[in-house]
Amino acid sequence: MSDDSPRDRIDTSKPHSARFWNYFVGGKDNYEVDREIGDQIKSIFPGLVDVAVTSRRFLGRAVGHLAGEQGVRQFLDIGTGLPTADNTHEVAQRVAPDARIVYVDNDPIVLAHANALLTSTREGRTAYLDADLYDPEAVLKAAAGTLDLSRPVGLMILNTLGHVADYEQARELVRRLMAGLPSGSHLVISDSTATSEGMIAASEAYNASGAVPYYVRPVAEIAGFFDGLELVEPGVVRVSEWRPEISGDAGSGVGSDAVDAYCGVGRKA
Repeated sequence: MSDDSPRDRIDTSKPHSARFWNYFVGGKDNYEVDREIGDQIKSIFPGLVDVAVTSRRFLGRAVGHLAGEQGVRQFLDIGTGLPTADNTHEVAQRVAPDARIVYVDNDPIVLAHANALLTSTREGRTAYLDADLYDPEAVLKAAAGTLDLSRPVGLMILNTLGHVADYEQARELVRRLMAGLPSGSHLVISDSTATSEGMIAASEAYNASGAVPYYVRPVAEIAGFFDGLELVEPGVVRVSEWRPEISGDAGSGVGSDAVDAYCGVGRKA
């Protein structure tokens, strides 16, 4: 294996957000250091497991809504994370086999698993870009190799913006990405929120572990990412409350008042 193989750049001495999240949703692509901080945080705030599971379910419902009810056939998923069940391309192409999906991440562990993301129906297409959220114009330029940016795109930024410490910078990154997409495009965001003492304590413990920090925000700041867009009903709500009836999640046993993560879907007019 060459020195610049993505696997050679994976640091297993510190927890990693993608592996940590993978552990919480029941995946196998994680290391002891990730499980250790995961178990520590579960002892502080067991509700984070519900956040991980319900956030993943929200992804499926949002993509299904866009591909089904809105007729969106292109998706740009930034901050992909590790592949698990029901990834964006799987959900979209079940509804619309001709859907095209571009995944974006700049993390060596995600790049090492990129082949698992590159599966596609014969009619559609799936691609992976090793690119950076902090350079939106470069992301859009590279995505244009797979997507037609003159037609609506579903922009997915899930559990990623919390890594951007400065809120105004995070808003500006979102604005620049949406500026490069046409009318009829949609923005889909979810992030953990500072809505309980347990979640705040869990975030502080995670940030003290040596991992790349993740900052939980007030709900009002999550809503601010959608300024200038038309919010799709029911608006900015807990991830467990966004159209749970679509996939039968209503009454699934996860109380909506227990989930410290909010989400929304907004349409560009």
